[in-house]
Amino acid sequence: MNDRQYMELAIQIARSAQGQTTPNPLVGAVVVKDGQVIGMGAHLKAGEAHAEVHAIRMAGTKAEGATIYVTLEPCSHHGRTPPCADLIIKSHIKRVVIAATDPNPKVSGRGIEKLRNAGIEVEVGLMKKEADELNEVFYHFIKTNKPFVTLKSAVSLDGKIATVTGDSKWITSSEAREDVHYLRHTHDAILVGVGTVIADNPSLTTRIPNGGKNPIRVILDSKLRTPLHSTVVTDTSSNTWIFTTDCADNIKKEQLEQLGVTVLSLGDNIEIEKLLDTLGDKGITSLFVEGGATVNSSFLKERAVNQVITYIAPKLIGGMSAPSSFGGEGFTAMSEVLELDFLKVEQIGPDIKITSIPKGAR
Repeated sequence: MNDRQYMELAIQIARSAQGQTTPNPLVGAVVVKDGQVIGMGAHLKAGEAHAEVHAIRMAGTKAEGATIYVTLEPCSHHGRTPPCADLIIKSHIKRVVIAATDPNPKVSGRGIEKLRNAGIEVEVGLMKKEADELNEVFYHFIKTNKPFVTLKSAVSLDGKIATVTGDSKWITSSEAREDVHYLRHTHDAILVGVGTVIADNPSLTTRIPNGGKNPIRVILDSKLRTPLHSTVVTDTSSNTWIFTTDCADNIKKEQLEQLGVTVLSLGDNIEIEKLLDTLGDKGITSLFVEGGATVNSSFLKERAVNQVITYIAPKLIGGMSAPSSFGGEGFTAMSEVLELDFLKVEQIGPDIKITSIPKGAR
């Protein structure tokens, strides 16, 4: 195996912990000596050992004179865990191959500098593109202090999310729905509007084989119309945050809070940017928007979208009044529309999944 193959392995190991490490990045590490892998590890959870620690512990005394491949620059500061750069130096590792530098300007390059000052050979940039894409959520949050927004919709081939009567179960296949549950698992929070809560009474939890992480449930409800008996209120498997306005009924607010719901007012109205600022301040690094046409159009209008995932079912619904995935007035000129780049098109069961991002975002 060569350097690239070892780094590919480190990236693969890092990806295995997707959805578990927030607010920390995904990191993988592989220790190699004499052409043999002698240690490997991934960062599994914030506050626990970093990838380099797991890999070096596995290698033991054999780490002396070895090469370590790591997907992100080793930390050089004391946080919730000791600096990984210090451990690498102490282990007498001879060479360090790093895919990407730390995006935090306060620490970027310092781990590399510490290693080089200790006489360790350091190479930077191998598979940087792949490593950067692996942590695009983390990078976005570090730079903006706002969550990375994924907007998901499931539509028929003619772009409908339901029939004219509102029937939407099910447009897409069980395979596509299972894929959506995995996406819920990888996000910190999931967002819908109160209309979806009233119409569908969803649980907004993760249901995948062998379990999964339930995201925090975020409900946009300007007048606190969320029923007290709704699943997002009565189900305690995840926290529910309702964002409302100052005009909401105080008695209803107290009732919801007594049932364990967090109610937050955003002032006179719910502004998407203010919402994202508040979520960012609360440590939410990624937001999965699974709302209806009204919610989707609010995010589109503000261009507050980092990724769009669309499932297209091979079905035709028809009907001028049948709802589509975006409502509102929409843009009035083609020069104003949000242009996207298709990143990936794949088939899941009978359906097509398209992953796209705002044009030029990468």
